[in-house]
Amino acid sequence: MEEILAQLSSIKQAFQQDLQKIQLLREFDDLKISFLGKKSPLQGLLAGMKELSVDNRRTVGPALQELKGFLESTIEEARQAFIERKARTAIEKEQNFDVTAYKPGAVHGRLHPYSQAVEEIEDIFISMGYEILDGPELETDFYNFTALNIPQDHPARDMYDTFWTNKKSMLMRTHTSPVQVRSMQTLELPLAAIVPGRTYRHEAVDATHDFMFMQCEGFFIDKNVTIAHMFATAQTFLKQLFKKDELDIRIRPGFFPFVEPGFEIDMRCPFCSQGCSVCKRSTWMEVFPGGMIHPNVLRAGGIDPDVYSGFAFGFGLSRLVMLKYSIDDIRHLYGGKLKFLEQF
Repeated sequence: MEEILAQLSSIKQAFQQDLQKIQLLREFDDLKISFLGKKSPLQGLLAGMKELSVDNRRTVGPALQELKGFLESTIEEARQAFIERKARTAIEKEQNFDVTAYKPGAVHGRLHPYSQAVEEIEDIFISMGYEILDGPELETDFYNFTALNIPQDHPARDMYDTFWTNKKSMLMRTHTSPVQVRSMQTLELPLAAIVPGRTYRHEAVDATHDFMFMQCEGFFIDKNVTIAHMFATAQTFLKQLFKKDELDIRIRPGFFPFVEPGFEIDMRCPFCSQGCSVCKRSTWMEVFPGGMIHPNVLRAGGIDPDVYSGFAFGFGLSRLVMLKYSIDDIRHLYGGKLKFLEQF
């Protein structure tokens, strides 16, 4: 009799373990067959009752019936709980439908190559302690020209094919430099910032020119700033952008009304060592102009040039994007063709 009672305990323990493993509704039927079916251990014990003595049957019989009832009721209760839990899950899933969930075959968006380049450039300058500024694209004549040492009769105005508006002295900015003067007037020194943004010029559209293009202005103003600081900044930036541990730059004199002295900064071609089509076989590439901020520009921004100095530079984001990704036509950047954009 003791052996039979031990078997009943073992059956109950095995049943509870198998019950915990169920993940599908049909598995309840398999569980019932295993523990209550004709070939189950429990049915074998029930069939062997006739071989027991009367006294043993009085003890084993109720234990067998109790276990049988426990198995039947537990299976049914667990089945109903399983059905209800699945129903609640389905309702909750329907109520909390995620419209952003992955859908097989869906077309996924990507950042535009401009956005990728701007984010990378911003990260590089932020790592050097610069902040990111912005300004109006519809600008005044004062901030776009006069405050940058380009008065009404200055021949440098001929360099800019300007979009003028019907409102007097209002224009679409031809460069992002106006933000330089605006920030001098409103922000505290020392001041280190870059200004990426759209600029506009009335130019014929071809493979390398467009009437709207991206540009980036950069400047640093503080006491005792020298041109050496600008050269080091330019070299550090270009190394990071083109992922080069070593990158030569060279300095050529240049004239720009808003800087004095002014320079053209070139860099060694990052794509070759002997000359290629990108650098026009010269192994050098013109990158951006810059120089020490002209005293007249500092005065226009309310800064004393006898106390403070600074450098400024500007470069075409469109040109850098084309160089970085070997794009041969600026119009690809605005065309909206998916086959082109998917490459980035």
